[in-house]
Amino acid sequence: MKYFDSHAHYYDERFDEEYEGGAEVLLPSLNNVSYIVNIGTAPDTCKRAIEQAKKHENMYTALGIHPSDARLIDDLDGALAEIEEMILDKSSKCVALGEIGLDYHYEGTNKEMQIALFRRQMQMAERLGLPVVIHDRESHEDVMTVIREYPGVTGVLHSFSGSAEMARELVKLGYVISFSGTVTFTNAKRPKEACAAVPLDKILIETDAPYLAPHPKRGTLNHSGNLEYTNRAVAMIKGISEEECAAKTEENARRFFGI
Repeated sequence: MKYFDSHAHYYDERFDEEYEGGAEVLLPSLNNVSYIVNIGTAPDTCKRAIEQAKKHENMYTALGIHPSDARLIDDLDGALAEIEEMILDKSSKCVALGEIGLDYHYEGTNKEMQIALFRRQMQMAERLGLPVVIHDRESHEDVMTVIREYPGVTGVLHSFSGSAEMARELVKLGYVISFSGTVTFTNAKRPKEACAAVPLDKILIETDAPYLAPHPKRGTLNHSGNLEYTNRAVAMIKGISEEECAAKTEENARRFFGI
């Protein structure tokens, strides 16, 4: 079986710490992976994501400013212009605008700034005709408010943590839902309920590597080789074979990203 990893961050320094030679040594060994989308979170990580994608035929990029990275950027106007320039460069292998969205997890979060940046990137996606990759952490209501403001934009909610009801509404709005290793956790009731509620042709799978390693790999550095566990969990929830689930989620991802 081959899996499509719809969301990973292979430029992360933890790969260099874990593997001699870093991700460049690890990636060629992942024989169970057909494609990977390497996700940037700020201009510097977008550049690194692009450089990696250029080295690997089966790797593409999504480029954007993550809500948690935005507070570290002094000139957001300049950063957005830089992101757009990278997107427009065909050599960037960019297939989506992201990772964008909202993250209210940390105390003292500037919600107004995050929402304003989210809207600006949704406007950019609409102008460029790109799908978006949305990060939503403890911010479901505001994420849905912004999404509804841009009916001309489609996207994916990555590592979905919302309710089944939210997932159903997103599908009606033309979005797809991506499930990460959290759907394998024994205490993860909401991802399982959401997965059951979403039609199979609207589901993607991901690692969010190096984060969110699935059960039974929790606590280790995550990578695309672990997708079999997430795929198995989704297949069990949907009542289909692992082979069918892998094939269908790969087909869904290729269609969504235009690969």
